[in-house]
Amino acid sequence: MALPNQQAVDVANLLHCGLLQIDYDRQFYAPSLAESLPTVQLIGDSLTRLSYRLRAAAAWDDGHPVLAHDVAFTLKLMYFPGLPNEGTRAQYSFIRALRYDTNDARSFTLECRGQSPGFALSSGDFPILSEAAFDPQHQLRRISLAQLQDWPTTAPLDSSLATLAKRYLALTAGSRAGYLASCGPYQLTAWKKDRYLSFRRKAHWWADRLPNPPFVLRAQPRQLQFVIIPDAVTASLALQRGEVDLYPQMPAPEFDRLRHSSTTRAALNFYQATSYDIMYAGFNMRRPALADALTRQALSHLFDAAGLLRATQLGQGQRTVGLIHPSNRADYNDSLALVPYAPAKAAALLRQAGWQRGAGTDGGWQRRGSNGTTQFLHLQLRYRTGESAFEVIAFQFRAAAAQLGIPVVLQPTEAAVYTSSLQAGDFDVYVRVLKGNPFVFNFAPILHSRAIGAGNFPGFGTLASDRLIEAVAAADSPAHRARLLRRFQAMMQAEAPLVPLFFLANCIAARRELTGLHVTGIKPGYAISALERVEQPVPTP
Repeated sequence: MALPNQQAVDVANLLHCGLLQIDYDRQFYAPSLAESLPTVQLIGDSLTRLSYRLRAAAAWDDGHPVLAHDVAFTLKLMYFPGLPNEGTRAQYSFIRALRYDTNDARSFTLECRGQSPGFALSSGDFPILSEAAFDPQHQLRRISLAQLQDWPTTAPLDSSLATLAKRYLALTAGSRAGYLASCGPYQLTAWKKDRYLSFRRKAHWWADRLPNPPFVLRAQPRQLQFVIIPDAVTASLALQRGEVDLYPQMPAPEFDRLRHSSTTRAALNFYQATSYDIMYAGFNMRRPALADALTRQALSHLFDAAGLLRATQLGQGQRTVGLIHPSNRADYNDSLALVPYAPAKAAALLRQAGWQRGAGTDGGWQRRGSNGTTQFLHLQLRYRTGESAFEVIAFQFRAAAAQLGIPVVLQPTEAAVYTSSLQAGDFDVYVRVLKGNPFVFNFAPILHSRAIGAGNFPGFGTLASDRLIEAVAAADSPAHRARLLRRFQAMMQAEAPLVPLFFLANCIAARRELTGLHVTGIKPGYAISALERVEQPVPTP
């Protein structure tokens, strides 16, 4: 259940199917394992029932049908104690129960807390796992979803459940996860950690039997290989030499250079779309020096977001006051001001937060902590190697901080350990890209207190913020959601657990013979399973 980054999500979507998946042709959710979007029934003023029916043709690799018990098992894994499920636990906490249809093993109803219109989409957006593969003895059927959601953190598992947890962890360790029974169109054929992943189209996939498969159930490529090339220059050279066919999320400067080169224009096609991916910096609120909002607000003013947008993206993107895209006029809080680059204001806020600067140009900042100890404002900034934009942002922040006498040590980190370092809280400041979409506004996986140690890297979370995040996800109308989202953006700017810098443009370059990309701003930015290779005619001499 742990999908720590977009690459892991992309892989999961090749191996597995959800009830619903994004149709990149129409840019909206469409039924995948489900026959249709769920029917919605509002109960009273605080509950929602979503009724699904699985496709009759949907089957696992061994031919057995995908049933409601598989959906229930997957939901229970999200709350099973001892598993790496903190992110999904927060994201799908609105689902409180699954009710079976006693007359139809493929039909079921989800009972949800709240009446958000978004439940009809987000309730189906997770990969369904096989109960038989993980729990052949059906041990988990005797435990309800509500029991697992309310399971005391100190309560031990009985022997059978402990055995099930060990079995799940063993079967999903490393590359073994890619070889499990699944209901998606591809199977993993090779995996070299930090180097490549190879997939082969299943010869007998259940969706091939559908008379007219929808877009989300079409898988065109017979083989797929993802090559992991951390260095952008090396990746660009591989594309130009024809060693790879597609380079998604290409850095804007390299994209612009190739697009204006007569040599590469003959071999490549270039695509751009507005994306919902946001470049941001975050602060570790578990550090005593960064525990107060005034200090974090001060440091936010040391990021030159406007200059960084020009330097790293050639201006191709959009600044923002928060995590909502400015094009979403209903929900974007345009009453807030963009955080300006203002070192003088940063210094004033630091003094307001109790910091005092020592004498001389090299004097550092210190203050007396609540426990009587002296705190020093020395920072470590962690960013992922291989992405020049992260490096530029890190260097700019360090230079601005140095002008105020704040020492910043840069910690470039390999991608393989970057996320785990953030989850462990091994940083003061970090730079990262957050992948978003325009459909669902559920910030629980990244900012709810339940996600601390998982996707909530800053360690942010108060009773008020948790309730507001939950209220946004459960808002019963677009107007109500808009009011809550505007409050949420104002709270985030005031508390400053992170500082949004700008939304990125989605830049993709691909070999001319590659078609069917359906480029979009929705992650991952193109339709992987719709890709086709069309041989280009050889020019006559």
